[in-house]
Amino acid sequence: MTAFRLTLQPRFNETDALGHINNTVIPAWFEAGRTPIFEIFNPSLALSRWNLIVAGYQINFSAPTFYGKDVAITTEVVRLGQASFDLRQRCWQDDKLTAQAVTTMVHYNYDAAASEAIPAVVRAQLAALLVMENEVE
Repeated sequence: MTAFRLTLQPRFNETDALGHINNTVIPAWFEAGRTPIFEIFNPSLALSRWNLIVAGYQINFSAPTFYGKDVAITTEVVRLGQASFDLRQRCWQDDKLTAQAVTTMVHYNYDAAASEAIPAVVRAQLAALLVMENEVE
């Protein structure tokens, strides 16, 4: 089950000299696809209350993505730790997978400059979205 889906229309300025979407654009699309996750932690999305950081991500490109056709970004929770969790995000165009990333997010206290445990209420929401091992490709 996919937790979240975002449909985007690639913009002309996102194409490169080879005629497809530049590989620097898709990570920004993946960030937009993480907004529902951000809202679980920070419903108002207030920057003064921001409490997440990206610890790292790995992205793989499997096919070109093109201008002129909608793109779907899917976001799934694939791991849930004490203070961190992993998201799998995929970029689809014409039902074809064009890119996939796994991003590690950390619940972070900027005042203390340290990670902190994910609150129980947030953990429960993420757990409800967790993709089971046999569902992960």
